[in-house]
Amino acid sequence: MRLDRRSLLAGGAGLLAMPRIAIAQADQRPSITIAVQKVSNSNTLEPLREQSNVGERVFLTSMWEGLLGRDYASRLETIPVLAVENRRISDSVVEFKLRPGVKFHNGDELTAEDVAFSFGNDRMFGPAGPNSGSTIRVGEAMPTNSGKQLPVEVPAVANRSFPGFEKIEIVDRHTLRWINRTPDVTLEGRLARIGSEIGSRRAFAEAATWLEWARRPVTTGPYKVADFRPDHSLTLAAHDEYWGGRPPIRQIRFVEVPEVSSRVNGLLSGEYQFACDIPPDQIAGIERNAAFEVVGGTIPNHRLTVFDKNHASLRNPLVRRAFTHAIDRQAIVESLWAGRTEIPKGLQWSFYGDMFIADWSVPRYDQTEARRLLREANYRGEPIPYRLLNNYYTNQVGTAQILVEMWRQVGLNVQIEMKENWSQILERSPTRAVRDWSNSGLFSDPVSSLVNQHGPNGQQQQVGEYANEEFNRLSVELETSTDRARRRAAFQRMLVIAEREDPAYTVLHQNATFTAKRKDIRWKAAPAFAMDFRAQNWGA
Repeated sequence: MRLDRRSLLAGGAGLLAMPRIAIAQADQRPSITIAVQKVSNSNTLEPLREQSNVGERVFLTSMWEGLLGRDYASRLETIPVLAVENRRISDSVVEFKLRPGVKFHNGDELTAEDVAFSFGNDRMFGPAGPNSGSTIRVGEAMPTNSGKQLPVEVPAVANRSFPGFEKIEIVDRHTLRWINRTPDVTLEGRLARIGSEIGSRRAFAEAATWLEWARRPVTTGPYKVADFRPDHSLTLAAHDEYWGGRPPIRQIRFVEVPEVSSRVNGLLSGEYQFACDIPPDQIAGIERNAAFEVVGGTIPNHRLTVFDKNHASLRNPLVRRAFTHAIDRQAIVESLWAGRTEIPKGLQWSFYGDMFIADWSVPRYDQTEARRLLREANYRGEPIPYRLLNNYYTNQVGTAQILVEMWRQVGLNVQIEMKENWSQILERSPTRAVRDWSNSGLFSDPVSSLVNQHGPNGQQQQVGEYANEEFNRLSVELETSTDRARRRAAFQRMLVIAEREDPAYTVLHQNATFTAKRKDIRWKAAPAFAMDFRAQNWGA
């Protein structure tokens, strides 16, 4: 059969009409499954609602991105992400130039309008707008399908995170200015923390309800939501128009597996490629199999015991001080963590630089002092409830059992009450007294944790557990002063109040997170809860 030009063209037209899948090269990128303790406490994927360790694991680096971020391949330094340039215009104004050509998951280009929306009333602050310093009380309301009204937690987190924010001023399509009402030397750090991420203005407008948006947000990250099944799993698919290059993984599936043993068994059987939140006592057993390894270590997060000073037995600060002196923290580190973590110098981190109080320490372990304080307080053994989740934190139940015994030895009658979720833990009632928590150093300044979590807009005061007039006044000074010496003195005094004189909490130890994986997968654990599956960390 002779092929002439006409028949070739006809054949070419036929070929062009064939479905692309018939001639396209198959996607050879791997898919992975990760066993996690929990995907999201709030069953949403909106960082302003899900301020949690488990949320950080799946949100940051994979889905959501901000103007600035943290270098997860190094020491979590603040780095540019969606902004390519930022410059200080004054103590209260920062100008940003956006990275050109960034595409959202819906194909739209990122512009200054999206940034203004992301820090606006519709998505972040609610109808009342941003405020400067007033406390917003957090209720127990969960998101519903009733329109775009924000859950009460969202503006509470927004005002806690950005207490002096006034507005975003758009200069041009790719240039904007962040304008604060008050001076703030920490603005760049605040804009690298969880809760500062950018979403698509059009996608939010098109969502029928806030909950619909929060369960399928449209963002700029390397992976986008393919399927979210609350209390079960989250599946992410590669966003191939990602500004940072084609993602190395076709699909990432996070599956909730609450029991450690099930996570480990699923890893060893090949059901999962990664298993998170591995207790130290499981590491040796996993690594006896040469095909697997456990990676990770300490992270900028401290485990705390938190007090409700309104409880009848805890109104007297001497009783709370007795709690802090009865704890042998080193015994917990050695027995439950195999020495793989350490006792920090209170609620602070060395990366605070010259704001770090190097000669500070947690309350000393002193049973005699604890008993003396209880006698002085006239405590007579009244029961004190301890609300507890079932290993939301690694080694949580084991730690609680040890603490209760340590407290019993000095005369404190602490009784564990198991709860199913955070709403039950935080429920305001006469039985709320002691609970577990963790606090992170979100950027290199004390306002990132001490003020953010325990100050006037922090969770502990929002839920009504704690307040101290001097502490709150110093919180405002720490947030607005530009005098570093004054700020350092204010921070030091706040540590004295919150950890010694009128305890809001007591630090137990620095947290650590360990992830088990197949050894042949070349992937580096970040010094944080976040798991980085971008190209620069896959095959590292």
